[in-house]
Amino acid sequence: MTQNSNIRTKPDKHRYTFEGFGSEKHPNFLLRGAGDLNNWPLRVYEGTHEGYQALRKALQMAPGDVIGEVKASGLRGRGGAGFLTGLKWSFLPQDTPDKKYTRYLAANADEGEPGTFKDRAILEYNPHQLIEGMIIAAWAMQCRKGFIYFRGEFKWLIDKLDAAIKEARDAGYLGQNILGSGLDFDLDTYRGAGAYVCGEETALLNSLEGRRGEPRQKPPFPAVKGAYGQPTNVNNVETLANVPVIMRIGASAYASIGVKNNSGTRLFGISGHVKNPGLFELPMGTPLRYLVETIGGGTLSGLPVKAIIPGGASAPILTPDNLDTPMDFDSLHSAGSEGGSGGVIVMDESTCMVQAALRAMRFFAHESCGQCTPCREGCHWAEMILSRIEYGQGRRGDLELLESLVSRIMGHTLCPLGDAACWPLESIIKKFRREFEAHIEQGKCPAHSESVLVSA
Repeated sequence: MTQNSNIRTKPDKHRYTFEGFGSEKHPNFLLRGAGDLNNWPLRVYEGTHEGYQALRKALQMAPGDVIGEVKASGLRGRGGAGFLTGLKWSFLPQDTPDKKYTRYLAANADEGEPGTFKDRAILEYNPHQLIEGMIIAAWAMQCRKGFIYFRGEFKWLIDKLDAAIKEARDAGYLGQNILGSGLDFDLDTYRGAGAYVCGEETALLNSLEGRRGEPRQKPPFPAVKGAYGQPTNVNNVETLANVPVIMRIGASAYASIGVKNNSGTRLFGISGHVKNPGLFELPMGTPLRYLVETIGGGTLSGLPVKAIIPGGASAPILTPDNLDTPMDFDSLHSAGSEGGSGGVIVMDESTCMVQAALRAMRFFAHESCGQCTPCREGCHWAEMILSRIEYGQGRRGDLELLESLVSRIMGHTLCPLGDAACWPLESIIKKFRREFEAHIEQGKCPAHSESVLVSA
């Protein structure tokens, strides 16, 4: 195949480290070849990474048995909520005539959560692993058409995915009667406009159809009425990239990695005040302390850790008391936070928590689609109140007003964006209330009196 001139093939300086937990017992599954810009072609995937062997195995099984294998693996969605993948696959109607319905499959590559940079590594270095996972999922759910939905800023990744899709199509992995199985399935990429809310599956589907990227009222759920009114499954990129691994090593072997009810590996993006920021593949349940102190190398400044966001900007904040929390969905929920998108943001003692809350709320207020009044107005007002506190104009009663806003936003919106905006704000006020009060009482940031007038 003639190589697309838009595809980056020369190694460049990467800001982040790409590292797996590669040992014989725990080989890298998702970061194989990460950092090597020549790792993406089909010849490398087939020759080095056992490419499309999992697909051949899956096509020899009944579709329902493939779903059963994914269920038995315990794979949970890596996009935020951690819902069981096999169970979600089983929601698509299995007994409707193919002539009446076209089932769709969509990979959610709209990675817009601040602090999150995992899916783009798969897309850039291992695109065929995503493609193979989607074909296996299409066989399991009998989907005929698939889409990889990108956020608008990922132009260079779309060029690479389009080239990889063409390679797969030319090799007979996409198209009519794939490998003689009777499966007809093809893939296309779709570039959105870069709206954070399109990470929500129904907003993604609206955008995919050429509509405004706004969430839909549920029910009906996408499994019943999704893209173009047809049954549709939407999964995160990392989730689908795990599927070939499960088929290759078997559900029981995959389930043996990680901890109970949280199997397999996860990509953790570590950033913030750490010596060694990067993307790391580790077993589910790895302690947060290990990520921060061993993998991340501790804080760059040498100051103590003040706060940690464990799952992207929408996850409730944790404090050093939570450093021994295992990084799995259930343990993080028990600790009062969420696994979210796997973005671990570390803040040392120099951090102004009022400024951190303002930056987060400014993002969510900007990204609100405006469809729901509580989210549209509430996030904007929360941003303004936080702004006046940070800039020395806070008033007595502002914290109570913010808490009142949170109670009026959470649970009152069509999609989780309103809740996502409130979770970090609520947790920061609860755990660092005295810092907010000091801003209001002193009319300045006690820790950064000279930088309080610098725009957040």
